[in-house]
Amino acid sequence: MNDSNLQIFPQFHPTAPAFGAVIFDMDGLMLDTERMAHRLWTAVASELGFDLTGELFLRLVGRTRADTDGILSEALGDGFPLLEFRRMCTERWLAEIARSGIALKRGLLELLDAIDAAGVGTAVATSTRRVGAERSLLAAGIAGRFHHVVTGDEVARGKPAPDIFLLAAERLGVAPSACIVLEDSLYGIEAAHTAGTIPVMIPDLVSPSVEVRSIAHRIFGSLDEARAYFFPESVTSGPRSECVADDPVRGTT
Repeated sequence: MNDSNLQIFPQFHPTAPAFGAVIFDMDGLMLDTERMAHRLWTAVASELGFDLTGELFLRLVGRTRADTDGILSEALGDGFPLLEFRRMCTERWLAEIARSGIALKRGLLELLDAIDAAGVGTAVATSTRRVGAERSLLAAGIAGRFHHVVTGDEVARGKPAPDIFLLAAERLGVAPSACIVLEDSLYGIEAAHTAGTIPVMIPDLVSPSVEVRSIAHRIFGSLDEARAYFFPESVTSGPRSECVADDPVRGTT
């Protein structure tokens, strides 16, 4: 995509901030992949004689491969065959997406269309390595929808460090403070906040913590709600955003 005509847009919704770009997380935010990963990883670990609990898996959501490997090795011990685990998971993941593809989260295409219509810049900022990110975006049919794709192997520190969002903002040519970051993970929201962006959470497997509620600009139940808030002209009814200071937490998508 050509990013030569990007511009800062004033607030569209009465309480929405001005912004010039939207940065997307990938897994769990745009792509409905976290549950599939949970199922595959749990099964492979079990076959290898280890218990990868749901609690442990949630600690991995949003982390880079290097961070994930460290967490798994520490939690499951020196006897955990990490390389074999990775090989088996990758083999089954590729077979799964070849057979079934990758489903998009509800409202993604409509949000991307609204962003395109407004002329706002876009980037993907994912902890996944580039080879995996490009494969997933292609399998999901959205590889050409973004100005930039920034991946976990391009930064020294993964989320919750702010590096990946600062790099995405730099490539977009937009100040971090004018970038909306859409995230489903706690680590991602923390990283977006530290980077000085506008953090917006759309929960998937992980419900927002007290800390996340205190730093997120908004928490939405779906990408449709985010679109209604930031691009109300693209919908006929208003958004149902969560007021992070007062409203109870809704369930995940």
